[in-house]
Amino acid sequence: MNDFKKALNDSAPLRWGIMLLVSFTMATNYYFYDALSPLKFLMERELGFTSAEYGFFQAAYSIPNVFLLMAIIGGIILDKIGIRITGFAFIFIQFFGAVVTAYGASPYFNEGGWGYDFMNSFLTAYSPALKMTSLGFFLFGLGAETSIVVISKVIVKWFKGKEIALALGMNVAIARLGMGAAMMISPRLIIDSTQTTPLWQNWTMPIWFGALLLGIGLLTFLVYTIWDVRFDRRVEERMETDPTEQFRFSDLLDLITNRSFIYISMLCVLFYSAVFPFMKYAPDLMINKFGVAPTLAGDISSILPYGTLIFTPLFAWYCDYKGRSASLMIYGSLLLVVVHLTFAVTNITPYVPMFILGIAFSLVPAAMWPAVTKIVPTRRIGTAYGAMFTVQAVGLMLFPWLIGLVLDATNPGVAETISAGGNAVYDYTQVLFMLAVLGILGLLFSWLLKREDKTSGYGLEEPNKMD
Repeated sequence: MNDFKKALNDSAPLRWGIMLLVSFTMATNYYFYDALSPLKFLMERELGFTSAEYGFFQAAYSIPNVFLLMAIIGGIILDKIGIRITGFAFIFIQFFGAVVTAYGASPYFNEGGWGYDFMNSFLTAYSPALKMTSLGFFLFGLGAETSIVVISKVIVKWFKGKEIALALGMNVAIARLGMGAAMMISPRLIIDSTQTTPLWQNWTMPIWFGALLLGIGLLTFLVYTIWDVRFDRRVEERMETDPTEQFRFSDLLDLITNRSFIYISMLCVLFYSAVFPFMKYAPDLMINKFGVAPTLAGDISSILPYGTLIFTPLFAWYCDYKGRSASLMIYGSLLLVVVHLTFAVTNITPYVPMFILGIAFSLVPAAMWPAVTKIVPTRRIGTAYGAMFTVQAVGLMLFPWLIGLVLDATNPGVAETISAGGNAVYDYTQVLFMLAVLGILGLLFSWLLKREDKTSGYGLEEPNKMD
């Protein structure tokens, strides 16, 4: 059986094929997460959202993972009952949430369709559209974070001791193609064939298209489960079947008392809080600061995810064969600070800082996620990733909302002018200074992580590949 395990697990075409399969499912997740980012100005114009309300809608994604601890609970469920059931359940939930989000933005709902009266019966200071779309994004987030944990564990399961950093890096890079595609495709789905006339009446098409992709991603994951069944039937996989390796609640105490894990988790929340919420507003920043069209704004914003397709695997390969993971996290955090300050205080072409942000967004994840597998035993990996996603969710909940609040506070009257059909411009300077501070704090924790590694002996500066 052991030999057969090696024959199955060491088949390069098979394990890389598995990586591509589940990465597509993850890419559909990333697509929907950013499908509405290029549509901020339309949500203001068509649904009457302010920047703060748009920020709250985006923050709804993280509410279940902050207040219900669903990412860590999902990680625990994953470690206890396995990849297949956990993956299907949470990927289905994210798909259902996407459908609810699209429905809440649709003309049918907002013209008095099913559920409108109920949503209009409470918290009447807020529109039914805001409440229904936020409910949908809440459900999407409920499933999405745990589905990422599931797919991360799939990669660990097939690549542990092999090219794990490269596999995780490729997984993230492919997933971020979904982000880049959303930035480019969403604006074009509301433009007619002449590329000149906005089809405002069909502006929700990008949301429905994202929901459709999530449905296809669910089917793709079901295909993967066939291979997962074959793997588990023929291999005594310790991570899921050996009772001595099952999750124990004492594992949580071990995690939160591990300084290296604390430092890398803090870096995670600070770094991602300075990137993902920024990307929710990046197309709007391009429109307001640089005066570009929505389609070009989406194209410029897509430089980040498309850049990671090149740089993430490159840096991941370096971590696998050369090491220096802790150092790469420091470099990535430093570049993040440079990017936000460049946007804030200069008028340099946005292509340059977005390209640098793509490098930063490759350096840190390529080094960070494989580094967790050195700090945490395999039997705790689902719980560890879940704990990190839970902490990360705090930032992903707070900062989209905070960005919107800061925009409204520093740009009085702009949201009202846009909602009334007029022209007005947002100044993003104060928002960018706030995000730069997050980058500075991330730089501090990445330095603390490298210093701690010298005493903990996890070998974060050593190569990942063992054979």
